[in-house]
Amino acid sequence: QKQLVETGGGLVQFGGSLRLTCAAHGFSLAHYAIGWFRQAPGKEREGVAFMSGGDGPIYLADSVKGRFTMSRDRANNEVYLQMDSLKPEDAAVYYCAATFRGVLVRNPAEYDNWGRGTQVTVSS
Repeated sequence: QKQLVETGGGLVQFGGSLRLTCAAHGFSLAHYAIGWFRQAPGKEREGVAFMSGGDGPIYLADSVKGRFTMSRDRANNEVYLQMDSLKPEDAAVYYCAATFRGVLVRNPAEYDNWGRGTQVTVSS
């Protein structure tokens, strides 16, 4: 059974850092496009960071560019979202998603594997 599990969320002060991990269980993330999304209460889901199933470029939303980075560890079958200089507006539930595609995918409707999310809270 395919499963994605996000960990690493928590409470952090303004300007602090967190690293989120998305671990795949029951399947290999090789050749899967990965996306990190977030959703705050009362707001629409927002795509934050994306990478293709290959070794192509990573796409970061303007709202996080320069502060967040995304990386993949193929050996451990994990994907990471390093979040630095966190702001209160970054607070949300963060989800990772995967789809078997060689290209970068930004449309959430095209993802067929989702984790349950991890909460990120930023105190001002």
